[in-house]
Amino acid sequence: MTHLASVLVLLLKIHTIKSCAGVSLKTQELYAIVFATRYLDILTSFYSIYNTLMKLIFLGSSFSIVWYIRYHKTVHRTYDREQDTFRHWFLVLPCILLALLIHEKFTFLEVLWTFSLYLEAVAILPQLVLLQRTRNIDNLTGQYIFLLGGYRGFYILNWIYRYFTEPHFVHWITWIAGLVQTLLYADFFYYYFQSWKNNKKLQLPA
Repeated sequence: MTHLASVLVLLLKIHTIKSCAGVSLKTQELYAIVFATRYLDILTSFYSIYNTLMKLIFLGSSFSIVWYIRYHKTVHRTYDREQDTFRHWFLVLPCILLALLIHEKFTFLEVLWTFSLYLEAVAILPQLVLLQRTRNIDNLTGQYIFLLGGYRGFYILNWIYRYFTEPHFVHWITWIAGLVQTLLYADFFYYYFQSWKNNKKLQLPA
């Protein structure tokens, strides 16, 4: 629900304000790849209506955000192309190679799922770099990133609980990727709480 809330906050900003200022297209494209590769099993397996619905929501929302930034005339004009220059495609190839080398099972869907974990761990990097360059962060963008990082934090709490309550609950690939992803948010969380504590506008150091 925290992850869903982060997506809704971003869509709210883009759809109602008609602005994507401070939002990295590069990060959104990486997330679209993450969900497209992770949820391919929607074509082969059915777990529940809830599970299928959530997968469709994340797939639809991620690609719609990319479409808004790239092709919506009003929204596209607010995109900061000059600052959003992180070479995000250089993150994709290492994640593919890592997924081919380190995985739980060497099947097509399993390798793609593992690739999506590795890519999600670093997908936020272009967004964080953009915020460091622009420094000024509007309220909705700050809330989006806070919720996005918070959802992974809740996952870690869930893993700890399940490790002590479920026998043989060991998933090293998921754990390490999730830990790396959470650590990337640490700096942002620090400045987010500092701005909230001091009632000041959120700014990241250049």
